[in-house]
Amino acid sequence: MEQKNSTFKAFRIEEKDDRYIGSVKPMEFEPLEQDEILVKVHYSSLNYKDALSASGNRGVTRNYPHTPGIDAVGTVEKANSESLKVGDQVIVTSYDLGMNTDGGFAAYIKVPAAWAVKLPPKMTMQEAMIYGTAGLTAGMSILRLSQFIKPEDGSIAVSGATGGVGALSVAILSKLGYTVSAITGKKAEGAYLMSLGAKAVLLRDEIESFAQKPLLKPLFAGAIDTVGGVILENIIKSIKPMGVVTCCGNVASPKLEMTVFPFILRGATLIGIDSQNYPMDYREKVWTLLANDWKPTQLHNSFSEISMEELPGKIKLMLEGKLKGRTIVKIIEE
Repeated sequence: MEQKNSTFKAFRIEEKDDRYIGSVKPMEFEPLEQDEILVKVHYSSLNYKDALSASGNRGVTRNYPHTPGIDAVGTVEKANSESLKVGDQVIVTSYDLGMNTDGGFAAYIKVPAAWAVKLPPKMTMQEAMIYGTAGLTAGMSILRLSQFIKPEDGSIAVSGATGGVGALSVAILSKLGYTVSAITGKKAEGAYLMSLGAKAVLLRDEIESFAQKPLLKPLFAGAIDTVGGVILENIIKSIKPMGVVTCCGNVASPKLEMTVFPFILRGATLIGIDSQNYPMDYREKVWTLLANDWKPTQLHNSFSEISMEELPGKIKLMLEGKLKGRTIVKIIEE
């Protein structure tokens, strides 16, 4: 299948006078290497890593100009691979996409075939990006948590609950019959979190102000933490015997300053979630669950859709902590 044009549009970040400016630019196609595919992108989504990349964070992206976008879904346009063929609909998330490899804020992406998962039959491209890396991370967290904790065991805490991973975790856990306690720093978003299925909304300040003790009153059977720092510390200290906590983020802090008592005296388990390099068989399992039994009824109420040209304003809001739910980017018509 040949492209009609020699260039395609992409949202490029360029460094100018020690500032990082994003704008839509034309890009030229590059030849495929062995085991690579060219994907015509239908949708992408905006994640915190994308916002960091767009603001010049060298811990995310080393070299500029650069195209962010750690998520993409679309149709295989060319394939130099035996595992995928032209016309296959695929999801590409994480690995190095959008970090040091040009990402999904573009009409086309060129990536290793090993990074792609076939779009499940009961999932639309739009739904795939409502989930995106955030949904995949939430799904991975829930998959690990549900191996140990059942709905009847007690409440599950979800921190950073208005963010992408948090909001989807609340909705999916609720769909599966869990009682969810949503933790947020945004008091005004209580009704939104209840609409996703939360049974209780706890303010971040409330959790952060727990007494500085090695162990606290047991409150939660399990938890999905997306922020790290003091919130994660106090969740672990408040876990019930044999409780399980997953952690996938460190926006508050990467440090844990606590004792081993919750792990020894209560048998607590802490599970790290690395969505960037998660094994492919787990990815395929989670995407299948998200397309079927785990798809929350509120999925289509938890996102906003923008164009590529609207990215600068949304990136600014994300860095200021003013976005809720998921923001997906429509690249072309399905």
